[in-house]
Amino acid sequence: MSENSKITPGLSQVKAIAPYIGGRPISEVAREYGLDESKIIKLASNENPLGLPESAKAAMMAVMNDLGRYPDSNGYELKKVISEKLQVPDHWLTLGNGSNDILELVTRSVAQSGDEIIFSKHAFAVYPLATQAVGAKAVEVDAKPADLGHDLEAMLAAINERTKLIFVANPNNPTGSFLPGGAIEAFLKKVPSQIVVVIDEAYNEYLLPEQQYDAIAFVRKYPNVLVSRSFSKAYGLAGLRLGFSVAQAELTDLLNRIRQPFNVNSLAMAAAIAAFNDEPFLAQGAAINRAGYQQLTQAFTEMGLHYLPSAGNFVLLQVGDDDQAGSRVNLALLKAGIIVRPVGNYGLPKWLRISIGLPEENEAFIKALGQILGK
Repeated sequence: MSENSKITPGLSQVKAIAPYIGGRPISEVAREYGLDESKIIKLASNENPLGLPESAKAAMMAVMNDLGRYPDSNGYELKKVISEKLQVPDHWLTLGNGSNDILELVTRSVAQSGDEIIFSKHAFAVYPLATQAVGAKAVEVDAKPADLGHDLEAMLAAINERTKLIFVANPNNPTGSFLPGGAIEAFLKKVPSQIVVVIDEAYNEYLLPEQQYDAIAFVRKYPNVLVSRSFSKAYGLAGLRLGFSVAQAELTDLLNRIRQPFNVNSLAMAAAIAAFNDEPFLAQGAAINRAGYQQLTQAFTEMGLHYLPSAGNFVLLQVGDDDQAGSRVNLALLKAGIIVRPVGNYGLPKWLRISIGLPEENEAFIKALGQILGK
């Protein structure tokens, strides 16, 4: 078939989607700029700088001989571990190929063309993508000016008879803004019961003790609430792609009706079972994150740079006053062998999102940034 041959046109809303672009891989940057891969530092994708926990490595090795067989499509063993720790029935759980899969599943389960889905400006890029894929209307509510976080009152005001779904990210990516549990529950009390509310907690494990709240209690209380969590961040399993959701039985049943068979592989489930209860690894990661946050933000303050307080494992940093600042500084950092995340696609062209790395990685970034900005 020639390149000029006509093919069946796709759905208009699908053809209009701009594909998601993740943080650039180390190998790609090395090829493009002629750099040594081993010397490149990646602070772009909010990955755990400790990498894969040893407990997960051992668990994966233990199931290697069974990889010739399909995984357990229901994920019984992993669901058992999660349900015991969170004290919820296992039939309230859905496993996803990353929490991204969960977000798309819930969107497909409850919304279609003509419906409306509400989320905040500067929130996770998958919300508008999932909305567009089902032909629903995206209702993007302006963020609060102070922290670029969710304005819950404005989101409530945006609800109408066509609203089917609301996304609330806490902490929010890429701004790092945080909503106290009390504010979220006050919001849930005012949302009509027929509208599904997703509380996206991909960065939940990084919350400080004084910030922590029980979102699972909201699920027990409100049948229209779904909590989404990820194994990609604090648990160090980003390359294995695994997330899960907690919701009452009726909503969970909808997700599992359209979930792909075998959407989570055997290695991922074995690793997750080990990592989920690896408290020393989680504690070590949290400590490194807290220290790294202080290391970065102290340097930003000394350089006179504006950043937003963050409850996640990243910091949103303003690197200039013009709309080319983010892309300009990002390019200079790439040439220096440091990968961060430009966020112009989030409507933040003056900013960069910096994942918190190991102390030496943070220091290399700080040094390169200072040289680029003349600080």
